[in-house]
Amino acid sequence: MIKKRFGLIVLIFVFSSMLAGCTQSNGSQSSDKNKKQKNDELVLSVQGEPDTGFDPTTGWGRYGSPLFQSTLLKRDDDLNIVNDLATSYEVSEDGKVWTVILRDDVQFSDGKPLTANDVKFTFDTALQNGSVVDLNVLRKVEAVNDTTVKFTLKEAQSTFINSLVVTGIVPKHAYGKDYAEKPIGSGPYQLVQWDKGQQLIVKANPKYYDKKPYFQKITFLFLSEDATFAAAQAGEVDVAAISASFSKQEVPGMKLEVVKSVDNRGIVFPYVKSGDVTKDGLPIGNDVTADPAIRHAINIAVDRQALIDGVLEGYGSKAYSSVDNLPWWNPETVFEDADVAGAKALLKDSGWKDADDDGILEKGTLKAEFRLYYPAEDTIRQSLAIAVADMIKPLGITIKVEGASWDTIEQKMFSNAVLMGWGSHDPHEMYSVYSSKYAGVDYYNTGFYKNKKVDEYFEKALTATDSNEAMEYWKKAQWDGTTGLSAKGDAPWAWLVNIDHLYLVKEGLDIGEQRIQPHGHGWPVTNNIEEWKWTE
Repeated sequence: MIKKRFGLIVLIFVFSSMLAGCTQSNGSQSSDKNKKQKNDELVLSVQGEPDTGFDPTTGWGRYGSPLFQSTLLKRDDDLNIVNDLATSYEVSEDGKVWTVILRDDVQFSDGKPLTANDVKFTFDTALQNGSVVDLNVLRKVEAVNDTTVKFTLKEAQSTFINSLVVTGIVPKHAYGKDYAEKPIGSGPYQLVQWDKGQQLIVKANPKYYDKKPYFQKITFLFLSEDATFAAAQAGEVDVAAISASFSKQEVPGMKLEVVKSVDNRGIVFPYVKSGDVTKDGLPIGNDVTADPAIRHAINIAVDRQALIDGVLEGYGSKAYSSVDNLPWWNPETVFEDADVAGAKALLKDSGWKDADDDGILEKGTLKAEFRLYYPAEDTIRQSLAIAVADMIKPLGITIKVEGASWDTIEQKMFSNAVLMGWGSHDPHEMYSVYSSKYAGVDYYNTGFYKNKKVDEYFEKALTATDSNEAMEYWKKAQWDGTTGLSAKGDAPWAWLVNIDHLYLVKEGLDIGEQRIQPHGHGWPVTNNIEEWKWTE
């Protein structure tokens, strides 16, 4: 403990010195100068340093502001899609051709104009790089003229619009091997300095075409969770992303901002019985969790509010799906939980009984016990897993909780339950998590869930050319009154909580209206960073 505390003091001293160097000049400064520096400079510690740099063609900017680049479209605070670089777009009747008209007044930070050729280059490069933004549906991109881009898809896909929302445009003339470390773009800020693992310094882009940002210089510190809180206590940061464990400690001069999220945590169950293996020889299925009574009993017995109060210090909301409170969420998926008596009755009616009188239910020769994995370094998932196991034990179901590395989990996740997390502003994520086409693909449908009707709804949602029509199909896939992917239907998951994102914000700093944030605490708070300002 002494070593750890000493390390934090040293770290804060170092960053204090760094920041002092940025704000002190030779000799004394006037109060007006100090006020000006306070007014147009910010220091943040909100995590989010990208492993691969600031290149949108490899995934940068997927969550939160891309800072240095602009996108064709963007989401407003209500998650509606609005224009950014685009002035309009239209989709062909067959849903395969998307034509986007661009603004003609946009320049990159180096003064060169942004044209349709840059848009084509960006998406061609992203497709070639195998970006985390799924562009496999894209057949070709054409620059019709300087302000018109035409995207041709292999098949209709309504969610392609999200690729236009999250993919920042890079300059064809200035893109090279070092672009990720030295990005040039048309966004509100431009890079000044990046000290990997330590800090990122940016300045306002004077050529930005939209609302000019209030802050002219922002320093992002990449600190650990403990060091971030210590920096806040020392008054060295204006915004600090913190975990719930620090939420009860007041910091003078700072206020706690609580932002709702779809940063969810839940248990994905092996949906099929054991017996099959993947192409790599990994076992698939689990005979216990393949029984729908087990999955439904767990869903209705878990006390989600107790998880929020006990694990998240009260900062969270009950989770019923992977898309709670998003525009495509079906509120009919909500159900009454913490119903132990109902869960016991359900199990009894399904033939589960304690034949050996050992506290563990049986059905024939099958005992109601299974293993639940969580990533060992994640204390919140560990606490949730242990708490759920304790809640479920009175039902006669034994959950053996085990922490492991992701490498180990990858070997076990097709035949064991895993505590995972998702949460995106793109409905395509729900498709990836539940579609039978994604069974056994990466971390998506690890339980090998399959429901023909749900798959039909997915296909109708994807091929719809009207956004309202697509929305209805996304909702029906969750629950149509008879079947669906939610706990009211097949219950391939037991969703537990949505984690509130917590930020300590200096008094007088307005960070605007924060939208429901996606998976990944920290960087998403920057979504509207050009709107931030001092109010006093």
